[in-house]
Amino acid sequence: MKLLRSALAIAAFGVLSACATSTPYTAAGSDDGYGFSEQRIEDDRFRITFKGNSLTDRETVETYLLYRAAEITLEYGYDHFIVVKDDTEKSTTYSGTRDRGFYSYYGVGRPFPYYGYGYRWDPFYDDVDIRERRRYSAIAYIVLGKGEKPADEPAAYDARQVIENLRPSIILPGQG
Repeated sequence: MKLLRSALAIAAFGVLSACATSTPYTAAGSDDGYGFSEQRIEDDRFRITFKGNSLTDRETVETYLLYRAAEITLEYGYDHFIVVKDDTEKSTTYSGTRDRGFYSYYGVGRPFPYYGYGYRWDPFYDDVDIRERRRYSAIAYIVLGKGEKPADEPAAYDARQVIENLRPSIILPGQG
């Protein structure tokens, strides 16, 4: 029985630790929605999004978005892309837990030593732990182009150079 409990505890720890990683570079899943997705708007126009979990920082979300734009550009036989419009949103949520102190865990009504009627001795009674979670999601509208990127367009990117330069910072599923 002890061995079974230990095995279950190890399995639970493994599942929880797998959840405690930033969003890898992958297509968005239907279960959590984290990852990239795209929609073709016209033959040479796309809307691309990347949503990260609370462990994925803003820079990573934006890097993955650019990398996906470069991949789409090459997949459709183009050479460069122009970011027409982009935005990154931050979603912040707060959660809290209340700690009723040492004595509430053991069901003791009056702690010892007892210093007066109606007053708790435990200095940490009703301690509240607040946790802030930030999630970033980025969106970009791109136009694909052939040939060299326009030199006078600062929002134009050579897709091959983007892939080459960003590839070292891309973390695929299972690499975490």
